[in-house]
Amino acid sequence: MRGIGAARLRMSTVVTPAISLREFAVDTPFGRLSGLRSDGHGPRVLALHGWLDNAASFVPLHAHLPGLDLAAPDLPGHGASAHLPPAADYTVVGAARAAFAIADALGWTRFGLLGHSLGGAVASVMAAAMPQRIERLLLIEALGALAEPEERSAARLRDAFAAQASAGKPLRVFVDIATAVRARMQVNGLSEPVARLLVERGIAPVPALDPGVVDAAAGCASDNPAGYVWRSDPRLTQPTAVRLSEAQVRDLVGAIECPTRVIYAEPAQAYFPEALRRARVACLRDGELVVLRGSHHLHMEQPARVAAAIGDFFAR
Repeated sequence: MRGIGAARLRMSTVVTPAISLREFAVDTPFGRLSGLRSDGHGPRVLALHGWLDNAASFVPLHAHLPGLDLAAPDLPGHGASAHLPPAADYTVVGAARAAFAIADALGWTRFGLLGHSLGGAVASVMAAAMPQRIERLLLIEALGALAEPEERSAARLRDAFAAQASAGKPLRVFVDIATAVRARMQVNGLSEPVARLLVERGIAPVPALDPGVVDAAAGCASDNPAGYVWRSDPRLTQPTAVRLSEAQVRDLVGAIECPTRVIYAEPAQAYFPEALRRARVACLRDGELVVLRGSHHLHMEQPARVAAAIGDFFAR
């Protein structure tokens, strides 16, 4: 360590001028998965967002990384992508398989990975599981998945089953987009422009104040919506039934073969303390660590500084 499945491609012609990214969608075994795509002709990079975020997470950073062939999907259950069927669980491994399905649909055999938070955990699993496909790995505020002591296994399983049995409460309806933006700012400590990017892609209009009649994954069109709901799958907020132990996570991190650069924000998050995150970086075969003063969403709040820390990493 140095310090400091078959899928069918469907591409929209819609361009979002303000962000220089276009919408794309691919039909996969995980349903139709959507996202944002650049028109660059440089290194191929699959960018994976954090928990309850979406593809817009990489809009600010993309503006400072010209030339990349960047594809930023909404992971299953997030943004404009399909929800998993009720019988399927949301897991890091499942998200990794979905991300590979997206790469397959794009015709990418080998590519780089850029992941933030949950997306970084997913990218870590991908690099460990299929090293022959991953050229380079850039992680922001993540390395490996969240871990838990083995003696918590039964309690976690019970919590997950209990939450599933009590699921089905109505979705929260926001009277307007501004209210949803303020809610996201409060929960994550985000600035208004950053929260708005995530919210505008992450909500759907409803024609009546009864969210039970709305398909939140697909959204609905309305000239005069009565409100807005999150279109992410509510099951994403339920406890995960199984987590790896710290020893298992470190074994996976140690199996990553490609050059890896990790960017951590300072101060560290409570769930990923400084000693733990540095210990994981030490497990990398070919790793670099960069620490920047900032918040968990520093790639959105300080995109120029994060882009400078990335530099020509993907072009080497």
